[in-house]
Amino acid sequence: MTCVTDSCIDMKTETNSQSSGIADQEKELAFGAYQAYASGNFDTCHQYLRRLQELNKDDYKITLNKAVMDFYKNGQISTDSLRQTLNQLKNQVHSSLEEMDGLDDVENSMLYYNQAIIFYHLRQYTEAISIGEKLYQFIEPFEEKFAQALCYLLVDLYLLTYQPEKALLLLAVLEKMLSQGNTKNGKSNEVYYFFYFILQYKVRAYIQMKSLKACKREIKSVMNTAGNSAPSLFLKSNFEYLRGNYRKAVKLLNSANITEHPGFLNTGECIRCMFWNNLGCIHFAMGKHNLGIFYFKKALQENDAACMQLSGSSTDQGKMFSGRPMCTLLTNKRYELLHNCGVQLLHIGRPLAAFECLIEAVQVYHSNPRLWLRLAECCIAANKGTSEQETRGLPSKKGIVQSVLGQGYHRKIVLASQSMQNTVYNDGQSSAIPVASMEFAAICLRNALLLLPEDQQETKQDNGLRDYGQSGSGETGESSEACSGKVHEGDKFIPGPPSSPLKKPELENLRCSILAGSAYVALALGDNLVALNHAEKLLQQPKLSGSLKFLGHLYAAESLISLDRISDAITHLNPENITDVFLGISSNEQDQALYKCKWLLNYLKGA
Repeated sequence: MTCVTDSCIDMKTETNSQSSGIADQEKELAFGAYQAYASGNFDTCHQYLRRLQELNKDDYKITLNKAVMDFYKNGQISTDSLRQTLNQLKNQVHSSLEEMDGLDDVENSMLYYNQAIIFYHLRQYTEAISIGEKLYQFIEPFEEKFAQALCYLLVDLYLLTYQPEKALLLLAVLEKMLSQGNTKNGKSNEVYYFFYFILQYKVRAYIQMKSLKACKREIKSVMNTAGNSAPSLFLKSNFEYLRGNYRKAVKLLNSANITEHPGFLNTGECIRCMFWNNLGCIHFAMGKHNLGIFYFKKALQENDAACMQLSGSSTDQGKMFSGRPMCTLLTNKRYELLHNCGVQLLHIGRPLAAFECLIEAVQVYHSNPRLWLRLAECCIAANKGTSEQETRGLPSKKGIVQSVLGQGYHRKIVLASQSMQNTVYNDGQSSAIPVASMEFAAICLRNALLLLPEDQQETKQDNGLRDYGQSGSGETGESSEACSGKVHEGDKFIPGPPSSPLKKPELENLRCSILAGSAYVALALGDNLVALNHAEKLLQQPKLSGSLKFLGHLYAAESLISLDRISDAITHLNPENITDVFLGISSNEQDQALYKCKWLLNYLKGA
């Protein structure tokens, strides 16, 4: 993301100098402060601002400019102090974002914009978007530079939250702004630089939308503009990865000169970490899981080394966000990498190692139902019998028949008690303790089910679903369309960080998988009524694959047999209930993305 924070003091100085009733002396001081700030002479800037404050002690905007100036003077490492000052100023002016309903409140826009910048770096994207969209409603009176900075911030936030349609609409507005500004000012070099970033943002948006044709067109423009720079090669590699050209994607990554990157202390991005992670994602897609986990571990090592360097540079232990450049607050990708490692290890057949990775990741991404399902799968795989036992069927079926009564036509088989069949998994410890047990698997599946929206037919905002077109609108014209695009049925989703969001078809598939897993775990724990309930819910799902339909009937029959409801069980065991046992859910490209690991391209500046 471009350094949009630079426009803070620029905008405030302009606002001060143009306010009615300001003396000529104050105008000169304000202009001198801005010139000193722009040239990096912060001591002189501080003197101008101090003299300004003596002339106008009640103007909070001078205090805001001093806070921004001190932040840059200290090397952008005093994030806590800046954040505290902004909160104090907000309370001082008794201003609330929700109360902004007219142009009279626009003068507080810079205060909110700076807060949005901090929220962005603290990864509080929802709060930052809320502020940005509210400010966007009053974009007309803003000066051009500030309006562009606000749009770039919103574009970045939309891409980070997987809202590419809204990002593309804003990029169209930005292109129009830059074209008009280029005509008026003739600043061709600066406009060329920003157009290059717009191209990169477009590619990122089309990649998220899986719109490969449009992406191919923009990729050509990026490569013609930037050549073989690391961001452009990372983008093209991601594009080839989505097309299935994995060898070409690896070749493009290897051709990127990552040694020329300025370093994470300057940009907040550990490019070596991204490089190894992306190689791991490609090899995961190729089915080379052992190579994939090797690359993910290399990425973790690079990430931990960068974080160690950052923690060593911090001097004030009482302020968790200070002592290091604000951009480095986005450096740590440990939990995204642990998620990737966990998914990879699960495919390798190492569920216990996968569990250790995913249980750490779920502490941060606890609202992701798909991640809870992955944890449950680790528990189930860790407690299954060996393949030899399952094939021969000797130990697992031993003891099922307790006795045989009668002879001939009246011969009856007495099954052993259900309590005797089931394995004891918990060993006397609480099921809430995160260990790879079947009891903990039941908790994980329950969490996953609760995190899904209840009503599948009407996807409303209050049940956790979001849509790309949602915005506080009410504006008219082209600008308002960028933040209030039309809502399409396929655009609705619930977030699933660190992986892609879950759209409606994926939600239905995920619900079926969770219900099948819940029925299996309940049977293993001897909860036959619970297992029957989950199996019946599974069979009621509108879009059910053949394999899950087969399992639903099988689990329902098994639970009914244990409940001594033999006639009901026989109806589930009717061969006519099963027409196919197709293992796949959907060949749709969007559904296939459900199983892919997280590609860390999105965090590269401008890429």
